[in-house]
Amino acid sequence: MGDWIRSFHPAPAAGTRLLCFPHAGGSASAYFALSAAVTGTVDPMVVQYPGRQERYGEPFAERTDEIVDAVLAALPGQAAVGTPAAPDSPTTPIALFGHSMGAVLAFETARRMTAEGRPPVALFVSGREAPSLPWRPVADRPVHEMCDPELVEEMRKLSGTTNELLSSPELLPLILPPVRADYRLLETHVHRTGPPLGCPVVALTGDADPRVEVEGVRAWESETSGDFSCHVLAGGHFFLDSHLPYVTKVIASSPAGRSGATP
Repeated sequence: MGDWIRSFHPAPAAGTRLLCFPHAGGSASAYFALSAAVTGTVDPMVVQYPGRQERYGEPFAERTDEIVDAVLAALPGQAAVGTPAAPDSPTTPIALFGHSMGAVLAFETARRMTAEGRPPVALFVSGREAPSLPWRPVADRPVHEMCDPELVEEMRKLSGTTNELLSSPELLPLILPPVRADYRLLETHVHRTGPPLGCPVVALTGDADPRVEVEGVRAWESETSGDFSCHVLAGGHFFLDSHLPYVTKVIASSPAGRSGATP
């Protein structure tokens, strides 16, 4: 799996892999708790973006396609990027999960997999409005162009990083660069219209998210011709950790979880 994918709680006997994409500025460890909660129901794997944790010092990704290409190439047992899977190839079914920026990357990965004849069994999108909706600016300039104090204030509003860390002059040089790079990737990403996915899409959001409207999350329904459901939970942008038992049940009751584990 190389540098791009982490497996904290392997469950190779599970019927489906769940590939998780972190939020902007996030690392693979952001999904450690979710990985522990769902292991066995699915085989959880987490994407590790360059430029953070053990990949510190590597150049940040600049385009969504760059990440999609690398992740699909790193998945074990999958056909090479750009090569449709053979009809009889014994590939393990894959579901995709993404929070915030990760939802955009999971969606683009689902599109690529579908175009190559190996669609995911489900797509879970969390804390992000539908990609067809226009990006709503939060200031008079892009977030990635904000000065450091403004960027810190935006992070405080989202509550993705504890105030103690954001108040540490020693840690800010480690925290801010990946956040700024990921916002640049998001704010320069151009959504391309295309046919809807055929897999089920499950959307989740917090009811008090300061940057995400519930109706915008419900608009994900237009991105698939398959089943759609939307779950509105109490909390802000980072509501997942407070609702792990519920999210685990949502995954278990989806086609990803219903595939079950092999004997």
